[in-house]
Parts: sequence; C-alpha cells; structure tokens
Amino acid sequence: MVDVPEEALEERFLAATGPGGQNVNKVATACQLRVDVYRLGLHPETFRRLKLLAGSRLTAAGTLVLTARRYRTQEANRADARARLAELLEKAEEREARRVKTKPSRAAKARRVDAKKGRSAVKAGRGKVRDY
Repeated sequence: MVDVPEEALEERFLAATGPGGQNVNKVATACQLRVDVYRLGLHPETFRRLKLLAGSRLTAAGTLVLTARRYRTQEANRADARARLAELLEKAEEREARRVKTKPSRAAKARRVDAKKGRSAVKAGRGKVRDY
C-alpha cells in the first residue's frame, strides 16, 4: 500500500455538471483531486503501470487528476476521490502473473494438421468442375 503524503495532494471544489437543479448550479460540490505522482516515490514498474491505468488523467507534468462528482456533498465527493486514488494505486502495485511458456503436445500438433487438411479439402472442393 502506498502512503500518500498530504503535500502531494491538492483539492479543488468546483460546480458539478448534470442534473441537480439549484443545488448543482449554486454549490461547488464536485471535488477535483490533483496528485503529484513524483512525490509518491513509486517503484519504476509501479509508475509504468499507473501511467497505463490512468491514461489521460495523468498530465505530462506528472499530475494525476481525479474528479469526483457522484454525490451531492463536498465531503462525500472528497472521500470518493480519495477512495478512487487508493484503488488506482492498489491496482498499479499489483504485479502481472508471469507467463509460463508451454509447447503443444504431439497429439495437439497432429490435430492441428488434420484440421488444416480438412479445411484445405473443403476449399479445394469449391473450385470449378472440370470435364476430363
């Protein structure tokens, strides 16, 4: 688990979009969480996976931008943004399982060749009919 220092986080509250009427128009409830990824001190492999997972949410300057606007209150959206950050960092820390190379058995090779011969015979049968 990555420990996120408070100085690496920056929160902004902005007006949310979508339905909600007067509450959405007047109150800045959406939370934009900006995280300086370079301050997290991630392992290079973890950083690479984070870049892939974050996609366009990670800027060229190394700032991860998460916007939470699911809830009607600032507190709930702040908690949602932080939970999503924790989930993203947790996924980035997971290592992919190493692939174990395997070779096809002799029987599998034979089945493959038989299937190819069968397809070849079907296609050969589609040709023009010749009179000899």
